[in-house]
Order: sequence, then C-alpha cells, then structure tokens
Amino acid sequence: MTDLFEVIDATWPAASTRLAGGFKVREGLGGGSRVSAASLEVPLDEADIDAAVAAHRALGQPPKFILRPGEAALDAALAGRGFELFDPVTLFTAPIAALSSDVPPVTAFAHWPPLAITREVWAEGEIGPERQAVAERAAGPKAAVLGRTSDRAAGAGFVAIHEGVAMLHALEVLPAFRRRGLARSIITEAVRWAGGEGAETFALVVRSANAPAIALYTAFGMVPAGKYHYRREPVA
Repeated sequence: MTDLFEVIDATWPAASTRLAGGFKVREGLGGGSRVSAASLEVPLDEADIDAAVAAHRALGQPPKFILRPGEAALDAALAGRGFELFDPVTLFTAPIAALSSDVPPVTAFAHWPPLAITREVWAEGEIGPERQAVAERAAGPKAAVLGRTSDRAAGAGFVAIHEGVAMLHALEVLPAFRRRGLARSIITEAVRWAGGEGAETFALVVRSANAPAIALYTAFGMVPAGKYHYRREPVA
C-alpha cells in the first residue's frame, strides 16, 4: 500500500518545504503540527538537528519534529536535547469495499469548493482559516463534507485522495450536537465519495488519547495501521 506518510503530506500539504541537513522542514503558516514539523529523510546525523532548528526559526515557527516508526535514535537525540513529546497519534485504515457507504438521507453531502456554511461550522470548532487553507492546497481529488442534524449544519470534514488512498482530515462536530451519530454520517459520506472517485483505501489519523473517536473508527470497521508522535521545544 502507498506510504501513509506520503498520503498525509499530499492530502494535507504544507505551504512549502525545504531541506535542512537531512531533514525536510515544512512551513505550516499556522496550519497545525502535521504541516509544520521536520521529518528525517536520510540516516541520522545529530548535527543536522541544529540545521532543522535553524530552518524552523527562519520560518518564524517553533522547532518541531515528527517521529515515525523506526526513528528511535532521533527520538532519543531530541529527548536528550530537552524536546518534549506531545500528540501521540494513531493511523487507521480500511479497504473502502469493507466500509459502509449508505448515508442516511439529508445528513451529509460532499462538495467542493466548501460552502460558506461549511466554513462557518469549521470556524466554530477548531478548523480556522489557517487550517482551511491547508485543504485548499491539496492538489488531488478532494471534497468537503457537510453534516446536518436537528435541521441545521452541525459538522464538517475534509477528504482527499493520493494514489488510491482517501484520507479524512478536519473532522469537526459542534459540541452541542455530538453523540448523535453525525460524525459517522460524515465519515460514511466521505467513504461514498472516495469510492466513487476510485479510491481503494480509506485512512485517517487521530490523537491516541481520543478514546471516543477511536471507538467510533473501530466500530466503523477501521483498524490501527501505525503510530507516530511529535517532539518540540518545551512550551514556556
């Protein structure tokens, strides 16, 4: 299967990237950790960590690194420099053919570009203009998914495809409308849309501490496919 980290980079892209030593440093422009972290691209040379830190500072963003499976040496080197661990994340995947694509009527629909009401729902939650701009940058097939419950728009998500893998991002359900099945409807519509676009695999990432979300994805038929985390300079 396509490397899921490549899928993340393609479907939730940084504003720019540059090489600093052996690291790829992403410019996030406020779009969150996934688009503003440095990743190791060659065998570790600890001197390259300084180059990555300098590149982050030149971009005006706090130094931050993504730690993927097999990068224990980098993890230890960063820990030794005082970089703190945060945001452990779990990747989930499933074959699209194994997931339900029957969307309850009038609960969710895919569209692009995002409607004004979709942007409003995102903005009411944690998906502000900087993160919405990340979705705009995705180059492949993509869609916003608006979710409705109680006769109003109350949730939204974003899905994009890279090399046959559809990845869900920016899933937001407004607090007053949670635990009503709306997140499941949004995911189901994203699966339906992705299957129609020829994708074969559905994927997403979730904070490992988010037990309710993990329970939902597991019940939906998705399975863990890997983990990663970040390290950053201690927040003052």
